[in-house]
Order: sequence, then structure tokens, then C-alpha cells
Amino acid sequence: MAHVTYRIVEHDGGWAYRSGDTYSETFPSHDAAKAAAVRAAREQKVPDQTAAIEYETANGEWITESADGHDRPSTDVEG
Repeated sequence: MAHVTYRIVEHDGGWAYRSGDTYSETFPSHDAAKAAAVRAAREQKVPDQTAAIEYETANGEWITESADGHDRPSTDVEG
């Protein structure tokens, strides 16, 4: 199972949450950024419908796969 960690960090003159190299919008306070990160972490765990996904590989081949909507990551918030 995948795991996603949201970290609260100073960013762009305020506070944001970060996952990997991706930052959220900037919030005016640490508490506001943490509340938003907790919401995002909860939403990430909500099951969805199973769906077919299609994508093209670098060599031009089209792939169709089934994405299990119940295969959700575990999450946590740090900071």
C-alpha cells in the first residue's frame, strides 16, 4: 500500500503543506496549513469507484488498465 505524508513548511511568505516536491497554496498561519493538510489527508483515504484509465507510453503504445478505487494510500501529517 502506498503512503502519503503531508509536511507543514514555511513557504512563499506564509505556510503550506508539501507532499514530495509539490506545495499547496500558501496559508497565513501554521494552524491553517495544518488544518488544510489534515483535510487533504482524510480525503485521500476516501474510496472511489473503480475506473479504466488509458495512457500513452513514450514509444507511442496505448495502455488500458483498471484503477481500483478502493486501493487508497495511508496518510499522515507532520509538523
